[in-house]
Amino acid sequence: MKNTKTICFQLYFTIRAGGFLLLKFAIQDFLDDRNFKNLSPETIKSYNGTLDEFHAFCIENEVIDTSDVRPNIIKNYLIYCKRERKNNPSSINHKLRNLKIFFNYLEEIEVYDKKTNPVKQLQYVKEDIQIEVFSDYQIKQMLGYYRRLKTRDKAFWAYRDYTIIVVFLGTGIRLGELVNLQWRHIDLINKNMSVFGKKRITRSIPIAEKLVKELAEYQIFCQQYFNNLSEYVFTDNQNKPLTRNAVQCIFKRLKDIMNFKNVRLSSHTFRHTFAHRCLVNGMDVFTLQKLLGHQKLEQTMKYVALWGTAIKEVAEKHNPLNNMDFI
Repeated sequence: MKNTKTICFQLYFTIRAGGFLLLKFAIQDFLDDRNFKNLSPETIKSYNGTLDEFHAFCIENEVIDTSDVRPNIIKNYLIYCKRERKNNPSSINHKLRNLKIFFNYLEEIEVYDKKTNPVKQLQYVKEDIQIEVFSDYQIKQMLGYYRRLKTRDKAFWAYRDYTIIVVFLGTGIRLGELVNLQWRHIDLINKNMSVFGKKRITRSIPIAEKLVKELAEYQIFCQQYFNNLSEYVFTDNQNKPLTRNAVQCIFKRLKDIMNFKNVRLSSHTFRHTFAHRCLVNGMDVFTLQKLLGHQKLEQTMKYVALWGTAIKEVAEKHNPLNNMDFI
């Protein structure tokens, strides 16, 4: 049976027979390779989105051959993303990261070498570290809004969206992890939740007593509302699993209603809020890293850098020397 690399080489030499490798074929080969390696659908979707946009940009600039892709083409594409598509530094770095993976793959199958690979000299742009969190007042406003709706004809939507916010605030899970959450992943007896995270890594998250009660009640509500409990925790009004886009639309509507001026209403802001509350309440950074599912400690340390003063105050408050009269 032919392995992936052999297939790639055959495709490469077949297309190179005319003296060039079309960019669109290179992109398709890369995506096929990612599919073969069983990467998550969200990861492949991210690659596909960046490469589709980059390919369209190249066509507009009359670049269709991989041999014509120079560092300046990629740089101009990223400038276009900033100026025309209004991408922020984080989004630009995300796209550059995807392009680096793509072109490094082409180097791996010898379309390029280390000298001709066009991404080798490109550097990530500097990102301003600014992480927004919700205040107590804003959280109360959102939850209060859904509580009032519970008594009206929109009871299901209100209860579901209310519970989504409570789960985000109580666990810090990602949007993709929330929509994939199933009832079998939640142990209400032992107060534990299994989350299927990035790179198909499963982690265990302890859930607080308050969240256990909220989920238990919500489960009963769904059972009575649909007469058939879905395997997924969060569904639409047809009892089908919610998509990422559906949750984003929920928060888009809520944003218009709340009209918060100083914070972005998104799933990631709930995640940031969870991290912030954990740290200021005295949680150590290693525990927080495990709860958030960060593979590298550096990711978690961004929170520490921002909220170091708050952590210092908590550390001072709980310092054991405070209760030692002989010091």
